[in-house]
Amino acid sequence: MDGWLRRIQEDLFAVGAELATPLERTLPTEPVGREDVARLEAWIDSAEEETGTLTSFILPGGPAPSAALHVARAVSRRAEREVAALAREEPVRPELLAYLNRLSDLLFSAARLAARRAGASEETWSGTRTRSARKSSRP
Repeated sequence: MDGWLRRIQEDLFAVGAELATPLERTLPTEPVGREDVARLEAWIDSAEEETGTLTSFILPGGPAPSAALHVARAVSRRAEREVAALAREEPVRPELLAYLNRLSDLLFSAARLAARRAGASEETWSGTRTRSARKSSRP
């Protein structure tokens, strides 16, 4: 998994360079492409082979490496939303958006893998919460 994270860091510099470079200028590095998206998908499959398929929602957390990967997933998802919003105003290659989407999924799978390798169990969401005395603002 360490090799994954190193490669992702390099990819993210390419993503940042692409987003920061005006369209009329040559990119300083090779942009992420379909092969990079496919690599993330292969890593997701590899992680799921070890963790098993998810059958219920889990609460993020666990040991420190797992919790850090859950935070990274949330940040990645936020970046994806921001770039999707940018794509409504400026041209953004679909491969870049696909990369960010698969990245957040990989980080979730990596968080599960880190927890499993640390011997931690996943805490599933029960789907129930106690309601407060306040009325819901929902119709």
